[in-house]
Amino acid sequence: MAKRPVAIVTGASRGIGRAIALELASLGYDLVLNRVQQSPPQTKKEVEDRGSQCEFVQGDISCAEVRNQIVALTKRRFNRCDLLVNNAGVAPLKRADILEATEESFDRVLGINLKGPYFLTQKVANWMTEQKKSAEGRTRIFRIVNISSISAYTSSTSRGEYCISKAGVSMMTKLYADRLAEYDIGVFEISPGIIETDMTSAVKEKYDKLIAEGLTPIKRWGQPEDVAKAVGAVADGRLDFCTGQVINVDGGFHLRRL
Repeated sequence: MAKRPVAIVTGASRGIGRAIALELASLGYDLVLNRVQQSPPQTKKEVEDRGSQCEFVQGDISCAEVRNQIVALTKRRFNRCDLLVNNAGVAPLKRADILEATEESFDRVLGINLKGPYFLTQKVANWMTEQKKSAEGRTRIFRIVNISSISAYTSSTSRGEYCISKAGVSMMTKLYADRLAEYDIGVFEISPGIIETDMTSAVKEKYDKLIAEGLTPIKRWGQPEDVAKAVGAVADGRLDFCTGQVINVDGGFHLRRL
């Protein structure tokens, strides 16, 4: 069994996922990364350059076969998993009013953003409880982090399927936090706000204006590293009595202001 802690990070090719992987490598984690594209991401080399071992699994986490491959490779290569970060997520291919949105888009977004993380967490959580039963496992702390969004509670009627998927991730966090507490497995939700990534590049002008006008108390875009630091705080054991907690990384967007 590997001596260093091991983390699985989905959607780790760029943006928030890349930043999370590099943060965990800096904290001494070895990593198993996942993304849809076939070739290993540049992130893998960057992780290895930081002294961590890194494996890669290609595939869409909405597919059971891919989820099985992720866990099987982690077992075979490291024989342990201390942290799961459910980061993989997609926006609708086309923004459409909820009165016109298609079932195909709904199924795609919900499959990747909610079904995939839900059942990957189930699989990893069962493995974590098995690890807890071993003499070595009893001395380790296991954690799960779900990356949700302010869209979990903020209406955006041109991408309803995305909002619903993230609301589901938020409830999923509560459910798993409750169920896994008896095993001392902490489950956390990190809720990013407006983060500067490829996904938000198409609406940059819109949000530049809104942020300047005071949409968020902290008047700047969030960066992927802001989200990664929150994951790092969980991974470093600083929040182990806070299971089920929602960590808002949104520049204060969640505040209700007069």
